[in-house]
Amino acid sequence: MLLFTLWGNSSQGISPPQHWRNRMKLMTKAIINALPKLYATEGIAVEDKTVICKFFTPWGNWTWYVFEGEKQEDGDYLFFGMVHGFETELIYFSLSELQSFTGPFGLKIERDKWFFKKPYRDHAFH
Repeated sequence: MLLFTLWGNSSQGISPPQHWRNRMKLMTKAIINALPKLYATEGIAVEDKTVICKFFTPWGNWTWYVFEGEKQEDGDYLFFGMVHGFETELIYFSLSELQSFTGPFGLKIERDKWFFKKPYRDHAFH
């Protein structure tokens, strides 16, 4: 892995620059305003649903496509969407779950900044 070659591993006290470890803002006002409430798209076929935003692991091949979501009483967001990982499945997941994942070198889950309100059918197999 190139990063390992450049930075060694964290047990050696060597780590990537701070700007590589900064957390990305996963939720924006535009996303919050565009999110359909949970169950709002229940009657729409999966391939016809609109993906509001896309989260991904920069160190692997996991991707979360958000179809619906709501802010919960505790302030967290609960989403419903499609996850592409070891398998592809419809699931509920929370913002706090996404924020809790830490990959190699302290990498965190990111939001695709260029992906907003796109048809799932265009991305179903990517």
